[in-house]
Amino acid sequence: MTPTSLRSRLATASAADDDDLVQATAALVAIDSQTPPSDTRAVVQHILQTVAHVEGLEIERRPGAGPVDNVVLSLRGHRPGKRVILSCHLDTYPVGDIAGWTVPPLSGAVRDGKLYGRGSCDMKGGVAASLRVLDVMAAHRTEWSGELVLALAGDEESMGEQGTQVLIDSSPVCSDALVIVPDVGSPGIVRCGEKGMIWLRLTARGSAAHGAHVHRGINAIDRLADALAAFRNLTAMRTPASHEAVATMQAAFPLSEGLGGEGEMDVMSRVTVNVGRIEGGISPNLVPDEAVADVDIRIPLGILTTDVEREIHAILGGHPGVSCSITRRYEATWTSPDHPLVRNGIRAAEGVLGRPVVANMRVGASDARLWRRAGMATIVLGLTPHNLGGPDEHLDIAELPVLASILALTVYDCLAGEPAC
Repeated sequence: MTPTSLRSRLATASAADDDDLVQATAALVAIDSQTPPSDTRAVVQHILQTVAHVEGLEIERRPGAGPVDNVVLSLRGHRPGKRVILSCHLDTYPVGDIAGWTVPPLSGAVRDGKLYGRGSCDMKGGVAASLRVLDVMAAHRTEWSGELVLALAGDEESMGEQGTQVLIDSSPVCSDALVIVPDVGSPGIVRCGEKGMIWLRLTARGSAAHGAHVHRGINAIDRLADALAAFRNLTAMRTPASHEAVATMQAAFPLSEGLGGEGEMDVMSRVTVNVGRIEGGISPNLVPDEAVADVDIRIPLGILTTDVEREIHAILGGHPGVSCSITRRYEATWTSPDHPLVRNGIRAAEGVLGRPVVANMRVGASDARLWRRAGMATIVLGLTPHNLGGPDEHLDIAELPVLASILALTVYDCLAGEPAC
């Protein structure tokens, strides 16, 4: 059997049985795996039942802390070779206010060519597509070399330290690989980089007094607000013009900006500051003596977390009574568009979609940063998100077989060394 004919058969088989892909996705959506608490035990058990028929499948169950469950599925070809990992997260955002939903949030309801439910696009549709690829590769395992690994983890919505990071740290097959993360984005954009981040808590302290006697107190909320306003200066920090990512983003702009929303390139190119939570005071007629804010800072390529931290401390030096503690920090990560993994992803997507496909950065974080941090080339290639994190999250059903086919081709090309992995 020639490589070309096998490649074609893999793509066709992966895209077949649309109804089966829909049902598989809906069954995953119906299993509650919201973070918190990231209880993924039931969804792992469901997946193990789903793959029970696959002969020769090696299974490692490697739980994280608390209810976080993770599993690794390994399938070897007919002789040793390269290793490719499909990395999926099994947890979801919280459902939120049910009143905003027009369908039950864990129903997997199908309507007008769309499948609804929390986690449908982010990323249980990607999980279903990856399981399809595993099934198809298993049916042809005597015809390819190397190893396909599915790394299925919880805790991604809390930055993955108890999920994918546990697998990287503990599983022998979660190493020395090319990694594809079928998380949300678009089948027409191969995401090869992500911003870094700092999560921090600002605490302002003042002096309590009666609200009518403000001259006797120091308002902690005022101090906090002034410091937060000064944090806007951080947004002037941008990716250096000489960085490879700048040319990549510019080339991707005509295709990517429409999918990511106006302003996507600007956001990917600079530091952003989001104040996600503020708390302070107990009564309007009392001067508060403490106020707290939780802040999400995203850092573009070419700027280190230490650069941003230096600026943060300089800002706070001018704001007495305000201190910060950093709870999370990750560097920006990048796989060059010239890497064979990226080229193979583009080649596969263009072949399935029949139109140009580009490489670009990704606005949000994913488990890709953990794989890159461990030294592995990684791309994100998944479904187009709709109402991500909001009511009536959904995916376009027509994209499910498209994604499965693209993933199968990318996996095969990397295992086969086409064009050169």
